[in-house]
Amino acid sequence: MRILLTNDDGINAEGLAVLERIAAQLSDDVWVCAPEYEQSGASRALTLAEPIRVRKLGERKFATTGTPTDCVMLGVRELMEGGPPDLVLSGVNRGANLAEDVTMSGTVAGAIEAMALGVPGVALSQMGSYDPSDNYFEAAEAFAPGIVKRLVEVGWPADVIMNVNFPALPVDKVGEVEVTRQGFRDVQVRIAEKRTDLRGRDYYWIGFRPERSKPEEGTDLRALYEGRISVTPLHIDLSHMATVYAMKGALGGPPPRL
Repeated sequence: MRILLTNDDGINAEGLAVLERIAAQLSDDVWVCAPEYEQSGASRALTLAEPIRVRKLGERKFATTGTPTDCVMLGVRELMEGGPPDLVLSGVNRGANLAEDVTMSGTVAGAIEAMALGVPGVALSQMGSYDPSDNYFEAAEAFAPGIVKRLVEVGWPADVIMNVNFPALPVDKVGEVEVTRQGFRDVQVRIAEKRTDLRGRDYYWIGFRPERSKPEEGTDLRALYEGRISVTPLHIDLSHMATVYAMKGALGGPPPRL
């Protein structure tokens, strides 16, 4: 099995080193193409207005000035010698990618670009605290190899990716694996903090407030909050079919004029 690795935290991120160790347990044909700098929140952005520079760090390891989507496209189509990968792993992200935030995640976008290119994609993320003394990626490193291996054995549809999130717990405290659906937070955790620079001009930091919602059972949020590993099949068809059917009678047919 040929595996391509990417992430959105950057080529020097600890989570990417963890992912390399995870992949090494699954294959000896592992390639890396990751952003030169952190691209968190980049979603499926493509770099179109400027060239992408590629830096070769090893026989099978590259850093680019592009986004996670750029990295997967270049890795699959240009940089991997001998043919495309059989699997793309994106992560391990520092912080969970859950609920509505999956639409903004560069980690999830890496797996989606793999899917768009006809390659199975898995996004892996590790929930954790902000305490630098924590063994942040302990759960992901322990359980990801077995979960990815099992996912590959089972397989999944070509228009679907797998979004895997690990709880912020020591290995011996992690619960079972739960296949979940995408949740939705009932509280707003994104914030914009206003500050002033030394020249008196205002600027903003956008980030997240560590506040938990009260999610429904069966969701990715609920699984993580209760100490389970969440595996969520995702796809990019955003059509809301109930509204499609409801609108057909009201708007279908010749275009209305005022």
